[in-house]
Amino acid sequence: MNSSFSIRPLDPFADAGLLHGWVTHPKAAFWMMQEASLPDVEREYMAISASEHHDAFIGEYEGEPAFLMERYDPAHVELVGLYDAQPGDVGMHFLVAPTDKPVHGFTRAVITAVMETLFADPATRRVVVEPDVRNTAVHRLNEAVGFEIVEKIAKPEKDAYLSVCTRESFHAAVGAAL
Repeated sequence: MNSSFSIRPLDPFADAGLLHGWVTHPKAAFWMMQEASLPDVEREYMAISASEHHDAFIGEYEGEPAFLMERYDPAHVELVGLYDAQPGDVGMHFLVAPTDKPVHGFTRAVITAVMETLFADPATRRVVVEPDVRNTAVHRLNEAVGFEIVEKIAKPEKDAYLSVCTRESFHAAVGAAL
């Protein structure tokens, strides 16, 4: 992983204020928490923290909080009954913190760091995502790091493109050595 990035476990209480500002920001519309109160955010991340199938992390850039990363087991969370989970599948969500001073290429660097983190576990064979079909920006980012759209699926809260990225397709896309 780029040495400017680090990832630490999210603390649902200590990080709730920070997260609240991120998930309710207009740029986070696809996170679907625009109307969430601070206690709503605390509850959501306490539930994730308590789950054996879902984890949340704060990504830092040069020591400052810069993004949220969630890792989940799609056989138990988010995609149950919507696709045939395979051994080694890991689900992922990420959200870059809003900023008044965007840096060109930063979001791509974040998703690359997230994918490197997930593939650092040798048990991870594929990363699975389910972004909203309308989220064209994330579709471009996903493609840039090796995701391929498998199919359009109907989730209760959205229509999504089920997409997968193998370790090999990630490394081919970003030019990293296996």
